[in-house]
Amino acid sequence: MSWPKFARTLAIATIAALSLAGCGFNSVPRAQEGAKARWADVQAAFQERANLVPNLATVAKGAAEQEKGILTGVIEARAKATSIQLSGDDLTDPAKMAQFQAAQNQLSSSLVGFGRLLANVERYPELKSITNYQMLQSQLEGQENRIRVSLRDYNGAVQDYNTRVRTFPEMIGGAIRGAKPMVPYQAVTPGAEVAPSLDGKL
Repeated sequence: MSWPKFARTLAIATIAALSLAGCGFNSVPRAQEGAKARWADVQAAFQERANLVPNLATVAKGAAEQEKGILTGVIEARAKATSIQLSGDDLTDPAKMAQFQAAQNQLSSSLVGFGRLLANVERYPELKSITNYQMLQSQLEGQENRIRVSLRDYNGAVQDYNTRVRTFPEMIGGAIRGAKPMVPYQAVTPGAEVAPSLDGKL
């Protein structure tokens, strides 16, 4: 191949590569993978919270027998929340996301109810002698805050990805790859955006 032909071929290949890059052929999948990575952080944060719930059994020993039903509700909500998992490929399915959100919100609400029950330590003086109570309270509150940060980061990554697949020219590369918009995580219950507090302070 002569030098002019080689140079022309190289120039055409370079222009084609730049055109594909400008059309989102590479940036759309990068944004998609970024959103999936943030979702993995969300799932890890929810799982860490679920791992703390069994420790509530120790705290519940200080509660009256008839009020232990609240703990049962928390444990049942945990079981449901941990039974629903979303993979990165499910993030474009609004129904699956809604199912996941509902289960996690139910657990959040149960934890708030349990926190209100235990807020009045005068009714349960035994709790004062449980050294793990304060530590567990702090861990749960801290975990709820980590969940909020993870969800914020996930929603930010989803917004970036969705913007790319819906705006010109990157939508061209997205369409070539069959990209679909992802579903952001939304608070669907009143106050769900506020981290539950085990000490009953909302």
